[in-house]
Amino acid sequence: MFQAIYDTMISGERWILIAKGLGVTVLIAFCAILIGTVLGCIFALMKISSKKILRIFANIYTTIIRGIPLATQLMIFYFVIFAPLGLNRLLVAIIAYGINSGAYCTEIFRAGIQGIDKGQTEAGRSLGLSKTQTLWKIILPQAAKAVMPTYTNEFIVLIKETSVASFIAVADLTKAGDMIRNATYNAWIPLLTCALIYLCLTLGLTKFFAVVEKRMARSDRS
Repeated sequence: MFQAIYDTMISGERWILIAKGLGVTVLIAFCAILIGTVLGCIFALMKISSKKILRIFANIYTTIIRGIPLATQLMIFYFVIFAPLGLNRLLVAIIAYGINSGAYCTEIFRAGIQGIDKGQTEAGRSLGLSKTQTLWKIILPQAAKAVMPTYTNEFIVLIKETSVASFIAVADLTKAGDMIRNATYNAWIPLLTCALIYLCLTLGLTKFFAVVEKRMARSDRS
């Protein structure tokens, strides 16, 4: 067994492919969640806006993005939308994942904002705050804490969904495992290695965010 692991992963320094693929996976997920967070905030506010045109536009965005499989979206972005521009595959993947994440973050943030008791808004207005000031100083801070568990779950899901980036030949973790499989004709060692790394990433992030949530809850009580 150890000889097989050596021949597959260590010999020829193939483990470097795994390390580089892991870096690409983390980069895509991190950049995508940043883009998704910004888009989610913008479209969530549009969804609760008093202007009908903004609500319609936000609803179209979330309906289309959430209704089409991510792999299909990724290939549409690469082969159709950005093909004439010749953008780097990694950049296309980041944009595609960011836009996809933005649709889910929109619903997460919208639910968080609308879940705050209306009395909070009335209290803010009675203190002389404008509608915008009430939103930013009272509603959004409470909503951010309320949606934290769901938001962190979106990031964890995004880590795993980066595996389909290989559909456009992005050298992520899954692609690295597949390249080693093709080179060594050994499937179980590189693929199980990738699976173990994904598992460690998701479990580590789950534990980290659980600690963050506990500290936030503790700060609320104090």
